[in-house]
Amino acid sequence: MNYRQLVLAGILSLLAFALWTSPEFKQIAAGVAIFLFGMLSLENGFRQFTGGFLERVLRRTTNTIPKSLGFGIVSTAIMQSSSLVSVITISFLSAGLLPLITGIGIIFGANLGTTTGAWLFATIGMKMSLSAFALPMLVFGVVLNFQQPRALKAVGAILAGLGFLFLGIDFMKEGFVSYQSAVDLREYAMTGVTGLLVYTGLGILATVIMQSSHATLALTLAGLATGQITYENALALAIGANIGTTVTALIGGLGANIAGKRLAGAHLLFNMATAAIALILIEPLRWSVDFLSALMSITEDDYTVKLAMFHTLFNCLGVAVMLPLISRMASALERWLPEREEEAAAQPKYLNPAAMDSPDSANAAVRREVWHLFDQAFVILAHGLHLHREQIRNCDDLEATINNSRERINIDIDLVYRQRVKRLYSAILDFISGRMTRISSASSTESLYRLQHAAGEMVEAIKHVKHLRKNLTIYMVADNTAIRKEYNDLRLRVAMVLRETHRFYEGKFDDASTAILELDEIAVRARVDRESMVARVTKLLGAKRIDSAMATSLLNDSAYASETVDAILTGTRALLTATDVEAARTTEALSVSDAGQADIIV
Repeated sequence: MNYRQLVLAGILSLLAFALWTSPEFKQIAAGVAIFLFGMLSLENGFRQFTGGFLERVLRRTTNTIPKSLGFGIVSTAIMQSSSLVSVITISFLSAGLLPLITGIGIIFGANLGTTTGAWLFATIGMKMSLSAFALPMLVFGVVLNFQQPRALKAVGAILAGLGFLFLGIDFMKEGFVSYQSAVDLREYAMTGVTGLLVYTGLGILATVIMQSSHATLALTLAGLATGQITYENALALAIGANIGTTVTALIGGLGANIAGKRLAGAHLLFNMATAAIALILIEPLRWSVDFLSALMSITEDDYTVKLAMFHTLFNCLGVAVMLPLISRMASALERWLPEREEEAAAQPKYLNPAAMDSPDSANAAVRREVWHLFDQAFVILAHGLHLHREQIRNCDDLEATINNSRERINIDIDLVYRQRVKRLYSAILDFISGRMTRISSASSTESLYRLQHAAGEMVEAIKHVKHLRKNLTIYMVADNTAIRKEYNDLRLRVAMVLRETHRFYEGKFDDASTAILELDEIAVRARVDRESMVARVTKLLGAKRIDSAMATSLLNDSAYASETVDAILTGTRALLTATDVEAARTTEALSVSDAGQADIIV
């Protein structure tokens, strides 16, 4: 048994003892458990609606900082889960769909949105018994959960989640009422700076354990409503809950790439700064709450509503202070958490567990990771041809560069493949395999299959260049000008295709139909080059300019070059058409038809 298992066993033993010896604690603990289960069910329900709609809204409504702030507020207010919003944001940021500054804006908004939960619990949950509403919600939620349509299942999960939330709040309230006759928790109240710091720490601890600031606030409000927690200590617990909620984002960031880690860091910085402001200005904030309560005709002893107001005020103050600094925060996080070039090349940049929950972010993450694989494959293919990547990409006269260069580039293709490409390819396959186990549309599934095929084709291209390189390394510097020129032509054939397809990598052709037509033209030119080489080899052999061994090697290597070109073009086609499957099918059908007509004419 390892350390974690021992700790867990100890905690469970203590919990079992407390439940056995204290009926009051059992009531409260059951309420917390039911409440947390409700939060989990609520999140699961909303997750089922994130298969396209929420992602489209996110992309369209977060192109400015005010919009990203608004999205964070509204989405969290509706879903009552800042954790879910944070995880979705991390997944989109990791997939490269959002810039860091936009993600930070959403996190700021999510912190404001989560204050609506405190108002809901304070104004409704603590003022009346919610069991009457909870039980019908549970009945309808369970019935809908057994239905086949995904939308009905999601609605069922949301209804059941709300039912469990309400039921949990009632259990917590009744538990604290029972405690009044057994133990007076107010005896443990603490005042002054010591009480502020101790209860802030307890709020952090409770939120870390329960993984929900909503649960900590609900528990605090229940104790406050029954008089078991003082108003002063409740304020400190609310501040602690705000700090503790960053743990969920930090856990989500651990499995993300550097962009996700930066966003988790921004979440931590914001909540720590907000908490520090609230602790320093605790008295002015209390006076503000009292002043606003008087204006809104809230009774002086309605501490639950006043706590909700305090929670909203210090979060608004935190946003007001930090929002002007958002650009500096983003820049600072990029400096503090730099992306190491060596690690970026070998490690997946866009795949993370959070992205797997959403079809849109999952497909985007895989697509960008395949482009990353293509970029790494480009280097291996270029060096395999004894060329530098910049020569292929930027030379004005690539043919002259190849013919005049006899530089041999030492590269162990097998080793570099294992270090750079194989790890990415394996990560892509694992991610796609994991995503395939989730519910997805047919179009989304086909898109993933195309992306998987694209990655596989680039791996095949590397294998073909490895075979081509053996004779190429010898004949590209041979004294026989004829064989040297033919091998330089093989290098040029592959290099030109790499150059052409690299334009797609730069994002110059986003339309799938245009991409297929461009690739068809490149393929036709490559086929003409291949056929003309066969004719030239026959002439050179007849003229005794090359011997039969050279001719055999040249024909074999021409086949390897053709297979390399075909793999690059096929992989690029699959990658580009994965973004628009329907348009790709139509254009591919026309493309196949045109190819058939061309064969008939020939």
